[in-house]
Amino acid sequence: MTHWLRSGRTRRGGAALAVLLAATAVAGHAAAQTPPAPQQILGLPYTGPVVATPRGADGKPVLTGYWKLLHEDGKPDGNLAKDEPGFAPPLTAAGHAALAFNQTVIDPEARCLITGVPRLLTSVLPFEILQTPDRLATLHQLSWHRWVWLDGRARDPEQDPKYLGNALGHWDGDVLVIESSGFHDSSAGNLWLDDNANPISSDAVVVERWSRPDRNHLNLELTYTDPRYYSRPITYRRTWVLAPEGEHLQEFSCEWNTPWILKHLERGPGPIGANGNRGYGPNNQITPDLPLGAVEGSRGVGYWLFRANKPKPSDPPVQP
Repeated sequence: MTHWLRSGRTRRGGAALAVLLAATAVAGHAAAQTPPAPQQILGLPYTGPVVATPRGADGKPVLTGYWKLLHEDGKPDGNLAKDEPGFAPPLTAAGHAALAFNQTVIDPEARCLITGVPRLLTSVLPFEILQTPDRLATLHQLSWHRWVWLDGRARDPEQDPKYLGNALGHWDGDVLVIESSGFHDSSAGNLWLDDNANPISSDAVVVERWSRPDRNHLNLELTYTDPRYYSRPITYRRTWVLAPEGEHLQEFSCEWNTPWILKHLERGPGPIGANGNRGYGPNNQITPDLPLGAVEGSRGVGYWLFRANKPKPSDPPVQP
């Protein structure tokens, strides 16, 4: 009897252990199959220990990383004039006329034209930097990229105009200085200074000062000078935080470059709130909805088409 009880306990214990192990295995399998949490657009304040700035063999800071914007409460995003009185830039008479013209133009970014600088640097969207001693690349969420030459070359006096300008960089101590000129002009209807449709001229010069005070933070001080459209230079400052390990730029498909756009999209940036923010969607949210583009069946729902959230060209036909 004693032997049977012991065997029974052993058998029951073994069965219980087997059930427990099976349950653990199922739970582990379920955990392994659980999709990762969706990436967030904005960065979260870093609260960990301070880690030293990574440096290259030349001793200069390495800016390489996937960077997410730290949103500033009470300040608009996508607006180069976020620190100006009333969140409005100091336009000249020509600048006011150029802005009025941009109000009649469908957003160039919505038409899949290259989003220029400085607009890309005012965006809420994450971006990536890849740095070598001779050349640095900034890679942006809408599949745009630019090269910044660091090899000491002189500026070409006959440089062609570009959406992102012609960028040359040099080091000022631990600060990377990038100077860009030779931009397209808003008068062609193909380029805005920022999300709010402020204009940019072919006379513009953009000077960026990038610093990485520690591993997890990236700072920008940008000065925009454009005597044709603005009465004085505009200074713009932002901070980004290093994204969690494993995050990176996602594939993006620009689906809107079709005649449908010209028929259905409204012109200009849409209403700009008293907070200086164009916003996204009917609730004036500060970030667009994810996903941004139509990739493998997933699609954006409220980025450029925020006014009425109208159907997009990739929508399936409406069933009767």
